[in-house]
Amino acid sequence: MDRMYLDHAATTPIHPEVAKTMVNVMESMFGNPSSIHSFGRETRGILDSARETLAANIGAKPNSIIFTSGGTEADNLALIGYAESSRDKGLHIITTSIEHHAVLHSCEELEKRGFEVTYLGVDKQGLILLDELKKALRDDTILVSVMYGNNEVGTLQPIMEIGELLSGHQAALHTDAVQAYGVEELNVDDLRVDMMSVSAHKINGPKGIGFLYVRNGIKLAQRAFGGDQERKRRAGTENVPAIAGFEKAVQISAETQKTRREEYKQYKEAFMNVLDSFDIHYEQNGLLDLSLPHILNLSFPGTNVEALLVNLDLAGIAASSGSACTAGSIEPSHVLVAMFGEGSDRLANAVRFSFGLNNSLEQIKKAAEETAAIVLRLTSR
Repeated sequence: MDRMYLDHAATTPIHPEVAKTMVNVMESMFGNPSSIHSFGRETRGILDSARETLAANIGAKPNSIIFTSGGTEADNLALIGYAESSRDKGLHIITTSIEHHAVLHSCEELEKRGFEVTYLGVDKQGLILLDELKKALRDDTILVSVMYGNNEVGTLQPIMEIGELLSGHQAALHTDAVQAYGVEELNVDDLRVDMMSVSAHKINGPKGIGFLYVRNGIKLAQRAFGGDQERKRRAGTENVPAIAGFEKAVQISAETQKTRREEYKQYKEAFMNVLDSFDIHYEQNGLLDLSLPHILNLSFPGTNVEALLVNLDLAGIAASSGSACTAGSIEPSHVLVAMFGEGSDRLANAVRFSFGLNNSLEQIKKAAEETAAIVLRLTSR
């Protein structure tokens, strides 16, 4: 049985060229980047090159890139680091109810430390309303954190408009772009963001490496204490092989971005066209156009998400749900709850299919046919 991986929003397979780059670095360059001898200078060169590549990719300056262990650390550093460094300006923070848990749990921690957090709701498409943000904005608001594209339903938020709204206000703007990076054109100056979180394993890079973009002038309270790495903003010897792999992944991603976007849109349409040909009843969660091209979230009325995922896996198809399935019970996706309410049937039958490296149109059509057969079988009981 051929297996089909349609869960690229969770993580992506490492690109062969990325793996090759990392192995080469691990085998031939082991010096500490902080050492002044030739071994250290060699690895320092890798860091400098990667920082320049990553910065250029988002229209930033190299010294604004802080390497982290991934998106979660980048989100934590952005929210908690900025909030703690800005207590004298105010204690109010604004975010949304559909953020990744790396942001939501950081906000919960900040509430324990005396900060006040406003969680903006969304409409049935997963979009925040700018008028609601305007109403929530206060003189003592110090930070607004809104994700660029949602990891469950793919909805894109109006980050550029939010940046314009905050122009002239003291609040800094952070966006979690982990899911959008590599498929969307991101320029930090055009977006007017002050901080942006990114992770390598979403773009066929290695796990355990990411970065936080921090606009010059933005101060962060330290979260890790030790050496003076990353301009004293993140202590610890840098993971040079992973950073080298990250750079290679970014280079490949930039070269193929336009082609991949078109392919993913074609995959979405093809998947739903196949379902339509089988007269499958389904509902799309999120928007088709104003969304990340590689994410398709569908609800299948009359089915159960656990049964769907188990049957998909038995058919060799890897997909996922925003729900946490534990001990036979389901904790509904907080994103879908925010969109449709706690009583919605969609919470129990939504599946996310996400596309990426090694997928093909033929494979997507086959996966859709298998999905249709499974839905028909489950709803005929």
